Amino acid sequence: MIPGGGQPNMQQLLQQAQKMQQDLAQAQEELARTEVDGQAGGGLVKATVSGSGELRGLVIDPKAVDPDDTETLADLVVAAVQAANENAQTLQQQKLGPLAQGLGGGSGIPGLPF
Repeated sequence: MIPGGGQPNMQQLLQQAQKMQQDLAQAQEELARTEVDGQAGGGLVKATVSGSGELRGLVIDPKAVDPDDTETLADLVVAAVQAANENAQTLQQQKLGPLAQGLGGGSGIPGLPF
């Protein structure tokens, strides 16, 4: 119901829903093209992921490579990828959050991480 006792215009509601769906798809495509970085060890290991969280690149400074201590290098790689994914999640929330709210909140919408 809308103020004044009238019925909502179903065609208008459908058009608004379709526009929100298009905006959401466009934002998701933009996220897939956008790259964000994360680093660990003061920049010794840098990871690049897409805005949707896909690992795209990994740069390891030769100073981080110690053949006698591969565990530290592995930890740095994991930390850099986690940092990049956290940055991607922040970007997702910035891009998709307002759209999800327009669709009734983020919970329960498949594919949204929040």
